[in-house]
Amino acid sequence: MSMPSEQKMRAAIASRDKASDGSFFYGVITTGIFCRPSCTARPARPENLRFFPNIESAIYESFRPCKRCKPTENAPKIARLIKIARFIESHAEERLTLARLSGHAGLSASRLQRLFKETFGVSPKTYQDAIRMRQFKQSLKEGDGVTDAIFSAGYGSISRVYGEATRNFGMTPKAYRAGGTGEAILHACRYTALGPMLMAATEKGVCFVQFGEDEESLLAKLEEEFPKAKLAASPAQHASELDAWIEALDQHISQGAPRPELPLDLRGTAFQMKVWQFLLSVREGDVLSYSQLAAQMEMPKAARSVATACAKNRIGVLVPCHRVIRGDGSLGGYHWGLDRKQALIDAEQARQSDL
Repeated sequence: MSMPSEQKMRAAIASRDKASDGSFFYGVITTGIFCRPSCTARPARPENLRFFPNIESAIYESFRPCKRCKPTENAPKIARLIKIARFIESHAEERLTLARLSGHAGLSASRLQRLFKETFGVSPKTYQDAIRMRQFKQSLKEGDGVTDAIFSAGYGSISRVYGEATRNFGMTPKAYRAGGTGEAILHACRYTALGPMLMAATEKGVCFVQFGEDEESLLAKLEEEFPKAKLAASPAQHASELDAWIEALDQHISQGAPRPELPLDLRGTAFQMKVWQFLLSVREGDVLSYSQLAAQMEMPKAARSVATACAKNRIGVLVPCHRVIRGDGSLGGYHWGLDRKQALIDAEQARQSDL
């Protein structure tokens, strides 16, 4: 079933339209909660809303049902499976057999397996493995040793995690913790409306987009950011994706084409990652202050840390730190120069006014 237009969904949420219940659901990224259109909870900021055609897709994106409007109340099967998913999340480090889960759900093992996969698209075991891997990554980002991270995530053995971790990271856990030491990073340069731009990427996605005065200085910056990686210029025949990605970003910057949605290889502390991920939700044409960003992330006292995380962003434009300004309305800082920051903001606001 298709959803109504975004304009109609936003209007339904604003008016708390009960007639729209069931036609779509909406999530609030700052709380991780999803609701019915008629929910009476305090309205969220428009830019923090995400829309879903059904309960399953909201849960798949890790949103939890609202306790006020209870979007799963009339879907007992979904509610039961949500409880199982939450049980798996809270016991991910344990050995969870299908027999144990089925007993907890009050269903036969075969029926639980079938319903869970029909609802979430994966088996209970695959879901548990994904939760463990998420915990494992978080432990590495927070500085835990590889062995400690493996056992705290419940893998039980060092050998078991390496195959799975390599599939998910594109590198070994030790290389991941060290910022990709020894991995191959390809790069390419374009001359854009904002001056020379260099993009670099790993097998996982774009890890570097920066602007400078010339290609030589940008390559020096790339080497500074990834001193132990194997850097190589992108030959189109071997890296067609990277060439297409930088061309698409150049079209966006220089000719106003839509901003490309490219795979990103974000690397930083847990706090930096949280800030950068949140920046991806800021709508084109909008600006907000460092204090507002911290408040929306439910860390109102962390404005200075938020500003520092923005300054540490090494993926310009694709991670839109240029949309964050000072509380007095001035531009504040920008790693690649205030003229470029102003040009990006002006171009985005002009595109929005033309819609």
